[in-house]
Amino acid sequence: MYDNPAAPAAAGIGSGTLAMTGAGDLFWLALAAFALLALGLAVKRIVPVRGAKA
Repeated sequence: MYDNPAAPAAAGIGSGTLAMTGAGDLFWLALAAFALLALGLAVKRIVPVRGAKA
């Protein structure tokens, strides 16, 4: 892998592979989904809730 720097590009391996771990694009998609979920929950906490109309 490190002996030939052109090997990953020539082999068509996903460009999002994390070096030395083999974690590919699925890892980054899961990480992005988790980050977006955490962001959404944080915004939900910050935005004030409307009072219930009686």
